[in-house]
Amino acid sequence: MKKEALADAPKYRFWRQQAESNGLKINKVEEFYIRRRHNGEVLFAMLEVDADTPEGDKIPPALFLKGHAVSVLVCLIDQETKERYVVLVRQRRICDGSHTYEHPAGMVDASDDPAEVAAREVGEEIGMDVKPDQLTRLIAGLCYPSTGTSDEAMHYYYVEREMPRAQIMEFHHKDMGVASEFERITTAVVTLPEAHKLITNINGLLIHFLYLQAVGDYETMKLL
Repeated sequence: MKKEALADAPKYRFWRQQAESNGLKINKVEEFYIRRRHNGEVLFAMLEVDADTPEGDKIPPALFLKGHAVSVLVCLIDQETKERYVVLVRQRRICDGSHTYEHPAGMVDASDDPAEVAAREVGEEIGMDVKPDQLTRLIAGLCYPSTGTSDEAMHYYYVEREMPRAQIMEFHHKDMGVASEFERITTAVVTLPEAHKLITNINGLLIHFLYLQAVGDYETMKLL
C-alpha cells in the first residue's frame, strides 16, 4: 500500500489554495500526526503552520486538517397522521467518550461530490437507499464549525420520505456502521423536538433550524 503524501492530498491542496488566495503567506507546515484510510489516502492530520497574514501578523499555528464533511437530516413522515420523525445515529465519540446522538454524517475529500457522499452515508448509517438528486441542500455555501483550529467545512442536506408508521419504525434500533471505519452505530427514530434534546453536536442542532426554516415549519421551531 502506497501512502499518500500530505502535499498530494486533495484536502490539503484545497486548504492551501484557499489560504493563499485569501492572502496568507505559508512559510512552513510541520506534520505532527497523519491518519490515513486503509488505501493510504490522508484522512486527517495534525499540523503546525507558520504563516503570515496580509496585515503582517502571524496566524495562530494549530491546524486540524479534516476537510469537508456532510450532515443529513432524514425526515420520515407518517402517511396517515403526517407526523414527522427523524432518524438519528448513536455512537461513542472522542469528545467526552460518551454515546452521542447525531444525524448521518461523513467526511468528504475535495475531489468528491458532497451529495454523493451524503447519499452513501445515509445508506451506510441508517440503511435507507437515497439517490444524490433526492437530497435538498440547506445552505449554498460552506459553514466552518471551528474557524480557529480547523479547516473542516460542512455541507448540510435533508431528505423526506412519506411511509406507513410501521415502515418508519423499521429504522429504529438497527445496528449499522462500517467495521473498517471503527463504526458501531445504533439508529433511533424520534420526533424532531425529541432529537433536539438528545443531540449535543452543534451541527445536529443547527441542521434542525435550517430544515424547519426550509420547509416553513415555524410551529415546530418554537418547540425546540
